[in-house]
Amino acid sequence: LEGSIPVFCASRVVKFRRTGESSRSEEDGISGEHEVQIEGVRTELEPVELEDGAAVPKEFANPTDDTFMVEDAVEAIGFGKFQWKLSVITGLAWANAMEMMILSILAPQLHCEWRLPSWQVALLTSVVFVGMMSSSTLWGNISDQYGRKTGLKISVLWTLYYGILSGFAPIYSWILVLRGLVGFGIGGVPQSVTLYAEFLPMKARAKCILLIEVFWALGTVFEVLLAVVVMPTLGWRWLLILSALPLLLFAGLCFWLPESARYDVLSGNQEKALATLKRIATENGAPMPLGKLVVSRQEDRGKMRDLFTPHFRWTTLLLWFIWFSNAFSYYGLVLLTTELFQAGDVCSISSRRQEVKAKCSLTCEYLTEEDYTDLLWTTLSEFPGVLVTLWIIDRIGRKKTMALSFLVFSFCSLLLFLCVGRNVLTVLLFIARAFISGGFQAAYVYTPEVYPTATRALGLGSCSGMARVGALITPFIAQVMLESSVYLTLLVYSGCCLLAALASCFLPIETKGRGLQESSHKEWGQEMVGRGSHSPGESQE
Repeated sequence: LEGSIPVFCASRVVKFRRTGESSRSEEDGISGEHEVQIEGVRTELEPVELEDGAAVPKEFANPTDDTFMVEDAVEAIGFGKFQWKLSVITGLAWANAMEMMILSILAPQLHCEWRLPSWQVALLTSVVFVGMMSSSTLWGNISDQYGRKTGLKISVLWTLYYGILSGFAPIYSWILVLRGLVGFGIGGVPQSVTLYAEFLPMKARAKCILLIEVFWALGTVFEVLLAVVVMPTLGWRWLLILSALPLLLFAGLCFWLPESARYDVLSGNQEKALATLKRIATENGAPMPLGKLVVSRQEDRGKMRDLFTPHFRWTTLLLWFIWFSNAFSYYGLVLLTTELFQAGDVCSISSRRQEVKAKCSLTCEYLTEEDYTDLLWTTLSEFPGVLVTLWIIDRIGRKKTMALSFLVFSFCSLLLFLCVGRNVLTVLLFIARAFISGGFQAAYVYTPEVYPTATRALGLGSCSGMARVGALITPFIAQVMLESSVYLTLLVYSGCCLLAALASCFLPIETKGRGLQESSHKEWGQEMVGRGSHSPGESQE
């Protein structure tokens, strides 16, 4: 079936189109009927007979004769000036990677300055992940219950406040608590992806979400460059304060952010959703679709049980493992990189660990210019990861992109078993880091697409929380297990990613080329059923 198809039911003509396709209807001055003109698509109409009250076939979405949904409006308006502004503002929130990157700079500095034992230094990192893990689901629930803009603004302002306050911490216990509170705020920042994705037309969605991931990489690079300038002169306190700069810019610009029109429709606020869509159309210089905006109100939003309905149960469980594996492997590789570079290769690492054991735990080494250079080079590997993912994600689909990323990482991990020289080691680590970060980015594209608007923020938040569990566990593998066996350590990471690749293939839904689902009360991929005696605004199961 191609193009528009009229369905003759109860002596009236209602025309449908496929979910996710964009069309603009124009009123016919003679007959009053609406015809869809899609460039390059055959417009001959084929009649399909339906019995009275029968449901519209799953391949088709909402009727286009007198109503439209938010998905239709977003597709019709397209990508333009509004989305470019939104990209920059949500990207500033996403640049909170600076608050994560600062951990690798702050830890050795405080180790030396405050003469902290190794376990207290490690706790500084762990407490941030504990904060993120404990808050991710909460921020998702807030965003589903009270709005994406509300959840994002509160989490960013929270992170900004405690991030700056960290720079004034007088003693270790203070900075430990404050960094934990910073982590609690960072747990809500991924909701910027939820807000952003809900304003993007289908064809641009994957590319745009991947491009704001560039702000994460830019944040890490900027943090290293800032540390090179600030640390020798002003010290770590000023570094903490200045690292909050992107979030400060976001706080100043967030008044411009609109609430998600999809959220407003689901919460029954039709007028506000319509005003937002008209604002986007005006900024983009595009006309609004004709007809009345359909409202499908749903009160029970942001409920954890909705992630485990029969239709989403396997998706949720598989995604949790995929996100866990992503963070487990990503942060594990970051920790392993330092160890492997300092040892020279895998074969030399065991003897080096024995030498380190003999040293006092209070022995400290300040970061050198060479250390900052190494940090910079390893963070730059994220950019090729974005480019590779950007190129393949709309070609082979979201599921296969994640599976491929895990497989390449697993293969590179196994190649580290060989006693390769430093140059080959650098190349393997670079490729592994690029692909595991690309897999992470693909997960950020897939997750908001697969869940309906009613649970989208909660779904993303719970997955982010599982990722932090992986980040918490990985030091015990990359540092503790490494002391016993480097080969067993590499085997754990390789095996975990092989399982994650399988999990990606077994995901029941491929979201490539699909529209975003609005209500969790409807089947995936079908926004509306035959209207029969129902009014357009009713939500039907």
